[in-house]
Amino acid sequence: MSRVAFLVLCACALTSCAGHQQSAVDPAGVQADRIAHLWWFFFCVLIAIFLAVMAFTLWTLTRRHRGIEQEPLESKHKPSEATESRLTRTVSGLVIATVLVLLVLLVSSITTGKNISELRDKQHGLIIETTGNQWWWQFRYLNDDSNEILITANEIHIPVGRPVMIRGMSQDVIHSFWVPNLHGKRDLIPSRITEEWIEADHPGAYRGQCAEYCGLQHAHMVFWVIAEPPEKFKHWFDSQLQPAATPTDPDKLRGQQVFLKNACVFCHAIRGTTAAAQNGPDLTHFGSRRTIAAGTLPNTPGNLGGWIVDPQNVKPGNHMATIAVNSEDLQPLIDYLESLK
Repeated sequence: MSRVAFLVLCACALTSCAGHQQSAVDPAGVQADRIAHLWWFFFCVLIAIFLAVMAFTLWTLTRRHRGIEQEPLESKHKPSEATESRLTRTVSGLVIATVLVLLVLLVSSITTGKNISELRDKQHGLIIETTGNQWWWQFRYLNDDSNEILITANEIHIPVGRPVMIRGMSQDVIHSFWVPNLHGKRDLIPSRITEEWIEADHPGAYRGQCAEYCGLQHAHMVFWVIAEPPEKFKHWFDSQLQPAATPTDPDKLRGQQVFLKNACVFCHAIRGTTAAAQNGPDLTHFGSRRTIAAGTLPNTPGNLGGWIVDPQNVKPGNHMATIAVNSEDLQPLIDYLESLK
């Protein structure tokens, strides 16, 4: 039994080895750093209290006690005035100590909450409209210039050192936007708009997750935040604004025709083509994304083929329709979608 417990503890410890992938105690941003400090402060205080309680318990178990009569008489067992006074002081001191500890924890929590709501240079921040859907994410980069508005899915790119407002909403049920390396979670509520600011201190890829149970595929509602140097972010942003290039290769051109002639166009958009639906993820630059099906599988040709042919087997309950694609048309379609960089 002790060996099993040891292995469980080792497994829990190894979960922190994922590094930047997803960890609330491995901060990569201003707010996450303050949250991590608060977590470690709470951890140290509560561990100290736990050790003190365990030490007191062991002391009471090991000290010698006077015998207890089976039928104690009130006059015989009434404590002396000195004992009564000592017990009163002890209980009062412990009550005061408890109140002080709770007060310190409360004040530190409120202070951290106030600090993480403040970001420098908010007026120069980027605004990303985030919409939660069962079970995928839509991200819309807002801009006063309509030609600079970008729509993508399941992957955010942000510039390092620049505040980013996440303006959240939901299309169906309550979801929750959570990137533990950058900030705490923020609920996305139907018919309401919530706001949260994030900022990355250094480049990296940070895993995000819906943190509010939203149905069958809640666990497979993942997104990635890619923090990049400003110049690299601008290059990515400018390339994402471009419409999909018209394929010149006969195989990919056939794949485009397969896409446009099937039911794909009723849910997806590919800018530069006649596909303009908004019911599913925008696929204009699908080939540049890390994953498919909101983080369910890596974006590889094999996984994409399985997703197209039988999406319910890959992600049961999702809202993507099963498309009857001929075997000779499947590979050109895969090649076309993967070419959308």
